[in-house]
Amino acid sequence: MHKILVVSDTHRKDENFYRVIDIEKDVNLIIHCGDTEGSETQMQQLSTAPMRIVKGNNDFFSNLPDEQEFEVWPHRFFVTHGHRYLVNMGSTDIRREALVRGADVVIYGHTHKPVAAEIDGIYVFNPGSLSYPRQEGRKPSYLILTIDDEGELTYEIKYLELF
Repeated sequence: MHKILVVSDTHRKDENFYRVIDIEKDVNLIIHCGDTEGSETQMQQLSTAPMRIVKGNNDFFSNLPDEQEFEVWPHRFFVTHGHRYLVNMGSTDIRREALVRGADVVIYGHTHKPVAAEIDGIYVFNPGSLSYPRQEGRKPSYLILTIDDEGELTYEIKYLELF
């Protein structure tokens, strides 16, 4: 069984990231969809699990990769910040790219609005933002993905309570 924590758009305001890693136990992998704004090294050092981080449109001086592709059996993941795929206009372009890459899971950030759906056989996820949420209610959000021993993927968008 794999438990994956997905976050995005922390914008160097990292307190909520650290709250989430205290809340979510037994995480095997943490995916950050970009816009760390320079705090990726500290996040990796304080993380409770291995991290995969991509560069966002505000990570100006970062050496992070723009995109990552990897497998968590039996799923193939495509992770990117999303700004190069017009995600503010919907998921059509990024889903098309996932299909071209042979991925059945695409994860992105950028919009600061959570998304969790399966569309035409492709899982489309955006964890929203832990620092500057833009969806109705504006609660910081993140995503938990679980892949069981048979390879079935389940997902849940979670929200942090504001103090």
